[in-house]
Amino acid sequence: MEYIHHNKVVYLLNYHAIWCPKYRRGLLVGDIRNRLEGIIYDAVKQKRGKIIAFEIMPDHVHLSFSLPPTEVPYKLVKLIKGRSSNVLRKEFPALLKMPTFWSRSYFITTTGSVSTEEVEKYIEEQWIKKNKNIKKT
Repeated sequence: MEYIHHNKVVYLLNYHAIWCPKYRRGLLVGDIRNRLEGIIYDAVKQKRGKIIAFEIMPDHVHLSFSLPPTEVPYKLVKLIKGRSSNVLRKEFPALLKMPTFWSRSYFITTTGSVSTEEVEKYIEEQWIKKNKNIKKT
């Protein structure tokens, strides 16, 4: 992964999100899948993000993405779920039988090029380099 340079900020903020339709129904196929793909691309672009990878399975969505530090990842997931529910239910009337399209829950985690342990080790090494003659408490 490459660092992103924008407006005096350098960042690498990557996330992985997963969510599914209500009752994990296998609805995300055919034209619904294709339309959802477009909605996801538009929402990520609106939030000035970048899609790293994503896959729409019949009963859930995996999205790996990067966002600038001014954006909050849960708001992107909320935008995608809200917009897609509205659009898909209007364009595919059969979906109106469901009281809600998406499950209220989702999974989200950060991803990156280094592990937490590596970051902790790097910070410790920096402290040691700067404070060679000071005992750490």
